[in-house]
This record gives sequence, C-alpha cells and structure tokens, in this order.
Amino acid sequence: MHWPKFNGRAVALFLDFDGTLADLAAQPQDVRVEPGLVALLRRLLDQLDGALAIVTGRPVDDIDRFLAPLRLPVAGIHGAQGRRADGRRWQLAAPPLALVEAVARALQAEHPGLQLERKAGALALHYRHAPQAADACRQRLAEAVAAQPGLELLHGKCVLEVKPAGVHKGQAIERFLAEPPFAGREPAFAGDDVTDEAGFETVLRLGGQACKVGEGPTCAPQRLAGPAELHRALAQWSQHLAGRSEGSPA
Repeated sequence: MHWPKFNGRAVALFLDFDGTLADLAAQPQDVRVEPGLVALLRRLLDQLDGALAIVTGRPVDDIDRFLAPLRLPVAGIHGAQGRRADGRRWQLAAPPLALVEAVARALQAEHPGLQLERKAGALALHYRHAPQAADACRQRLAEAVAAQPGLELLHGKCVLEVKPAGVHKGQAIERFLAEPPFAGREPAFAGDDVTDEAGFETVLRLGGQACKVGEGPTCAPQRLAGPAELHRALAQWSQHLAGRSEGSPA
C-alpha cells in the first residue's frame, strides 16, 4: 500500500511511536528501534523540509533517547509538552495527580505485575502483566479522576493513562500546523491505538490522511499491518520524493 498517498500537495508527516514506528514491548523501556529507522526518518525530515513530527504519549526525552542522535519536533504526553521545529519547548501546567497516584499505588500493592509510569503532568498504569486487574484498575482510576477536576482517563492497549483534560493528539497536530515548516501542508498521521483517534479525526477534518497501524476499529481510512509495513511504506515514499523533480511539492 502507498502511504502517504501522492496527492500532489506538500505533506506534513505526523507519526506515533509505540506500536507505530516501533513494536510494543513487555516493558515501555524495552522498546527496540529497528536498524535503519533513524536514517529513514532523517532522510524524510530533509525531504519534507523539516515538516515531520512525532506525536506520542511518551515524554519528549524518551523519544530523543530512542531516536538519538536525531532530534525531531515532538509532541509528548499527547501534547501536554513538546518541542517545536525551531527547538523551542512547551509544557502545559501539570494538574494535581497525588490522589490518582495514591490509588494507582494501592492497586499496584494489590495486584503484582502492574507497572506505574510517572510522567510530567500525567501517569500511566500498565496492566499487560496483570490482565486480571484490568477491570479494577478501570473502575478505581475512573472514580479517582472523576473526583479530581482537570483530569481525563485514556484507555490504551493494556494501559490506562491519566492526563490533563482536553489535551489530545489532534490538538498537538493543530499546534504544529499553525507554524512553519508545517503550515500550509496536507497533514498525514499514522498511529496504532485508540489514543490516536483524536489525531485521525483532526487530520481528516483538515483534508489530510489518516492511517491505522495494526488491528482494531478506527476512523482512519487507510490501514497498515504493523510497524514493519509502515517502515516499508515510508521508505517507498522517500524513494518517490527523491525521484521528484526539484521544486515539486513533497
């Protein structure tokens, strides 16, 4: 499959990380970046005149570590923090998380295998290794979030994430599109999880392209089987861009 599709317009490319550019791992820190991915992203960054960004639930520093020495524009924690193309950073005010964290730690004590990931202004409770605790985690975190204004609960793949309310990947993509080098381009976004649906909805509303990576219901019109297929599609697209005559839109 060709993705992004060649519509004759300059493209701004937005990519999720976990499950999209890299296969999911048993532990978040164990994710492996395939050989050649960093070089491919660097090549696309040049071909798109800088209009390539990672839009992820991870903190910005995590992405820098995985993609070193490449430092891309990044929206981290679903857009609660980020780095613009010119290197300037943003960080939204962190909501109070003490109550939710206390509930999450109590759940950890009751269910061995749960992993709590504390982020700047958000936290994630992973239940991949304690699937029997999923319902209890959903119920008790939902109750804690309901008792604390300004928070929102996201349901991902074997993870529950608490983040600032109203912050989502679609909002992060629009933030990038308001500034060079993204402004005026057709947005294209690839993601794998329910947390990416807000990004899909946004780029489709703006006349762009959305691609779901992996299985599951989605509003995205395009689909690729997994990260390996996305890598192949992006490499093919990069070859197409390299073959275009100078001055043609990317």
